[in-house]
Amino acid sequence: MKKLFSIIVFSTLWATSCSDFLTEIPKDEIAPSQFFQNPDHAFNAVNALYRSGLPSLFGGGVYSGSRIMLGAYSSGLIDNEYKGQEVHVQHAQQLTLNPVNMSSFLGGIWRDLYLGISRANNAIKYIPDTPGLSQKEADQLLAEAHFFRALNYFYLIRYFGDVPLVTAPYEGLDGLYVPRSPIADVYQLVVDDLQFATESDRLAESTMGSNENRITRGAAESLLADVYLTMSGFPLREDHYADAAASARTVIQSGLYTLTTHDENADGVSVPEASAYNKARLADNLPREHIYYFEYKIGISQSGYAQWAFPTTVSPELAYAIANNAYAPTNRLLGLYDESEDLRIQEGQYFHSSYTTADGTTLRFQTAPHLWFDETAAFETATSDKDLPVFTYSNVLLVAAESIAQSEGVTSEAVGYLSDVRARAHWKSDRQVIVNQLSGLSVQQFVEEVWKERLRELAFEFHIWSDIQRTRKMPVGDDGDIHFVDVVGYQNSFGGTYQEKHLLYPIPDDEMQRNPELEQNPGYSE
Repeated sequence: MKKLFSIIVFSTLWATSCSDFLTEIPKDEIAPSQFFQNPDHAFNAVNALYRSGLPSLFGGGVYSGSRIMLGAYSSGLIDNEYKGQEVHVQHAQQLTLNPVNMSSFLGGIWRDLYLGISRANNAIKYIPDTPGLSQKEADQLLAEAHFFRALNYFYLIRYFGDVPLVTAPYEGLDGLYVPRSPIADVYQLVVDDLQFATESDRLAESTMGSNENRITRGAAESLLADVYLTMSGFPLREDHYADAAASARTVIQSGLYTLTTHDENADGVSVPEASAYNKARLADNLPREHIYYFEYKIGISQSGYAQWAFPTTVSPELAYAIANNAYAPTNRLLGLYDESEDLRIQEGQYFHSSYTTADGTTLRFQTAPHLWFDETAAFETATSDKDLPVFTYSNVLLVAAESIAQSEGVTSEAVGYLSDVRARAHWKSDRQVIVNQLSGLSVQQFVEEVWKERLRELAFEFHIWSDIQRTRKMPVGDDGDIHFVDVVGYQNSFGGTYQEKHLLYPIPDDEMQRNPELEQNPGYSE
């Protein structure tokens, strides 16, 4: 059941004056101290976190794409048909972005992430003292609030580097202007928050679908594993590979999650139409593979991703007024897949370039995402409520493979996790052959094989740019033969040559003007 769409928004009041009438609380606003007066208030405050902050970046208009796609545009591996009018796409691809021309777009991301943090801070402060809330309920809600605060800060760091570290609600003018804190300090808060969330049975040991679509321990451990892996790379470069491996193993060894398998015909041969990837496309979510997903519900918050499953040329055939290939794979991205081996690159799996209508007409078009194709929405209702995965089990397996190799060597366990993901994609290959190919590799060779699989497997989970940021490597290849080059100095498909500064986005000019304590990221002050 969908449980999390009843959300209450409350305002924090700042009242400072010597005049009595100025200190009165307006009747149409509620201060946090007034709001947290019963358990419903506490649940509503945390429910709001499922829709604000980072989750809000997954929405977007048909032309612009979702804001979470910005990193993919920055990689030069993804295009958008409407980039002529959506200038943020051009600036990201061509690397012409600066604090002014991206102020509105990046400012929206900055403000929304801090809105999520602000709401989490309110919940963390006031939930412990909410009357009528049982200890179990309080523990659960606090764990969820800490999870979302960590999630928002994790993305802020990767977008902007050093950011202001705010851990208490704004309830007055004191401390209004906060300088940027070193990323090490912000990462420490992220780790502390996630350790809090994963300890003491605060979160359910179940899948999200079995937990009324609420955050589970598996979701928090998955995020923590990703955080540790990222901390181990650039720019922090602290060795937390063993920690990443431990968190990933907790998820794997829970037994709650598994990779979805392909269906087979009577002869035991996998059927592409009933592949795991098409099961993911057709289902609202895969309860044992999608560890954390963003919910959509028709009539409340419907998904726009179905509109991005076709280019504009197909729009006359659709129930939607217009479609847009806002997440269009470039030839460089498509070249990272082995067409002879990899099921994901076959027509009607991850991508598609044709569709046969009910009357037998075959439409042919620019390659577009097939994983987001919702047939009912596209051709009948123009509304979709397909949930969008944020953390999947394949991601956890790949985090485990990389972090184990980096901390313990190329063990059979690490090889097994990578082989699980690759064998599902290389559907006609014997898994043992894949195991044998991987087992004799050096650590660096094996890690690069993991990077390749992350690019190919997680293309629709928006990790492309964050992986480039942490590895400082750009994938280059054709027909699945990938090698990695230094990203700094590399020219992408759109003529942009990466400089060191491009590995972070500029602090939006509007935010620089609002907060005199902020300093601009290096390279963006000219």
